[in-house]
Amino acid sequence: MHALKFLRLGFLFSVVISSQAFAQEEEILKRRLLMESNNDAATKAIREAIKEKNFPEIQVKAKVVMENMDKVLDFFPKGSTSEKSRAKPEIWEKWDEFSQHPGKVKKAAQELADAAKSKDEAGVGAKYKALGEACAACHTTFRGPRKGS
Repeated sequence: MHALKFLRLGFLFSVVISSQAFAQEEEILKRRLLMESNNDAATKAIREAIKEKNFPEIQVKAKVVMENMDKVLDFFPKGSTSEKSRAKPEIWEKWDEFSQHPGKVKKAAQELADAAKSKDEAGVGAKYKALGEACAACHTTFRGPRKGS
């Protein structure tokens, strides 16, 4: 009888652990997609719009980055790492520092949008560079190297 209880307890424990692991993988996927949308859908599009002097497009794509920065911290629940994730444990060890980065990126994106609204070509170039530096500052400290598939 005790063996049966032990098996049931072990099964329940494995179900709980499996569901927690699945939830973490889901969060990791969500944040990867969010970051990819910043890189692919927004910053690459901004780079092209700068070449074309398409100031309205720059403003729209900068707004996408700002909106993503409003959500990004939600996708880093404590301990959400895996072999596929590039998130370093330092994120949660230095949460106060980490949690300041989205605001810095959002500010840089807002300044880029403002320069685009003014049709300030030189300012747009400088603010685009500043946006890249704001993103890189976080990635340098809190993102690990690419991992194998």
